[in-house]
Amino acid sequence: MATHRFDPNFTDNVIKAMGPKTSPRMRQVMTSLIRHVHDFARENEITVDEWMTGVNFINWAGKMSDDKRNEGQLLCDVIGLESSRLVDEITFKLAEQAEDAPTATAILGPFFRQDTPHRQNGANIVTGVEDGEMVFMHGKVVDFATKKPLVGATVEVWEASTNGLYEQQDPNQVEHNLRGKFTTDADGRYYFYCLRPTPYPVPDDGPAGKLLELMDRHPFRPAHIHLLVTYNDYRPLTTQIFDRRDQYLTNDSVFAVKDSLVVDFIPRKGDPQAALELEYDVKLVPGNVKTNGA
Repeated sequence: MATHRFDPNFTDNVIKAMGPKTSPRMRQVMTSLIRHVHDFARENEITVDEWMTGVNFINWAGKMSDDKRNEGQLLCDVIGLESSRLVDEITFKLAEQAEDAPTATAILGPFFRQDTPHRQNGANIVTGVEDGEMVFMHGKVVDFATKKPLVGATVEVWEASTNGLYEQQDPNQVEHNLRGKFTTDADGRYYFYCLRPTPYPVPDDGPAGKLLELMDRHPFRPAHIHLLVTYNDYRPLTTQIFDRRDQYLTNDSVFAVKDSLVVDFIPRKGDPQAALELEYDVKLVPGNVKTNGA
C-alpha cells in the first residue's frame, strides 16, 4: 500500500472550498493554480522560512511600485512570464500565424505612464540629451489585412535616455522627456524626432534585480523603443522595436525580442535635426482579444 509523505487530501480540500457562485473560468484557473503551487511546495519541500522569504519578496515589489514604476511587472518580465514569450504567445498565437501577420507584441515594461502628453506630428520628444543620435521616426498605422490606413489612431512612444534611465527615474530629465502620444493624419501617418535607443540594465535596487543576481544573470536590455498603438474597434498593440546592431538581442534580460521587431536605422540626408531615420509601419487587428471570461 502506497504511503504519502504529505497529506494526500489537502489540495483537493482547498479546491473543494470554492463555492457554487465561483465562475467556471475562475474555478478552472484557481484549481490549476492551487494544484501547481501545492505540487511545487511539496516537490521542493519548501520550508516556512523559505515561504516567508518569498512573501516578503513579493511585498517588496508591491512597496516599490507606483504610477511611474511597476516592480511586480518587472519581476514577471525577468522570469519570462509577462507578454514577452509566454502569456503573449498564448494570447496572440493564432493571429501571428497569419501569412501576413500583424505587428508582433512585446512587454509593456515597468516604466509606462498613463499621463503621457499628446504632441503634434513632427515634434521632437528629446530635451537635454547631448550625447545621443537623433532619429526621424515615421510610418503608417494600417489594417493588417486590408492595408487600409487608420486615420486618427494613437501612437504612444517612450524610451530611455542615453544614461539608461527613463525620465521618472532621473531627476535631471524634464517631466515626460522622451515620451509622446501622436495621432495619425489623413493618410494614417505618424512622425516625430526621437533618440536612437541605447542598451541599459534593468533597475537592480529592487526584487527583480536581486533575483537576477541570485540566478547569475546579467541585467541588460537591448536598445529599444516602446510603442502603444490604439484605434477604435481594433485590438490595442503594445510592443517594442529593437536596434539590429545591439549586442544584447540574443540574450535580453526579459526575453522580449522577436525577429519581426528588429529594425534598421538608416542615414537621413538633408535634415539638420536628425542624421538617422526609421520607417516603421504598424499593422493592427480588428476586434478585441477574448479572455475566456476571466
